Amino acid sequence: MIASVAPNTTAFAPRRTASGNRSRAALTVRSGVVEPGSTVLVAGATGGVGQLLSAKLLDRGYKVRAMSRSQEKTKQLLGDAPNLEVVYGDMRNPETLDAAVQGVDAICCCTGTTAFPSKRWDGGNNPENTDFIAVKNLVNASPKGIKRFVLTTSAGVERPGQFPWLILNLFGVLKFKRMGEQALEASGLPYTIIRPNRLTDGPYTSYDLNTLLKGISGARQDVTLSLKDDLLGETSRIATAEAILQALLVDSTENVAISITSKEGDGPGQDPAKWKALFGGL
Repeated sequence: MIASVAPNTTAFAPRRTASGNRSRAALTVRSGVVEPGSTVLVAGATGGVGQLLSAKLLDRGYKVRAMSRSQEKTKQLLGDAPNLEVVYGDMRNPETLDAAVQGVDAICCCTGTTAFPSKRWDGGNNPENTDFIAVKNLVNASPKGIKRFVLTTSAGVERPGQFPWLILNLFGVLKFKRMGEQALEASGLPYTIIRPNRLTDGPYTSYDLNTLLKGISGARQDVTLSLKDDLLGETSRIATAEAILQALLVDSTENVAISITSKEGDGPGQDPAKWKALFGGL
């Protein structure tokens, strides 16, 4: 059984900062777990992690509101599965977000862009707009009674001057991802930040949901978790999506940043008890 806390409680608890330390000054409402049947907004639903997460959430009984700037592309990738709602939202434009977030129980933000100039930067999709301004807009638009906001960023956000992160941060991607994290941390919303290392497995841009759910990470299905930004290596997109989903089910993952990397072994798979033990050991 998954330990559960009544949602939207009035009890206050010290917020843990991204470095894992609890702050006495910053208080936030603890809102409990996000159970199957809840409505989860997935921002960046057409990306590798977002697509996998949407498939996993639907498979476990959640209602998914998939938000992107192209409803047509989202429908092509995710289909018309039961409990799937496709909505338009451009996180760079706050006016497009109010309708998209209305009535959701949780938000999972899996957006991002390339670290170095590329075609993906066209139209203003650079790191500052994508990883900071857009994230801040979504945080500001989030319903105050939301049970959880899960933000996926990156390893290295607290060590941009160290190798190899200083190379990755040449155009500011880690700086702006950290600024996005700080906007969420300061919001008072119950949050979880997931920090994967270099992503592997995918991205999956031409698979149906059933095919996505069958994907595995070869021999590297186990994971290492840390409350510090101290991991180095690679992280499976499959494991990242699973960690996001499992974090919704564990109240101890509220108001923390969790680094994740993949390693050899069977790992926790989709077992909630194993994930709860991993999170509880942090």
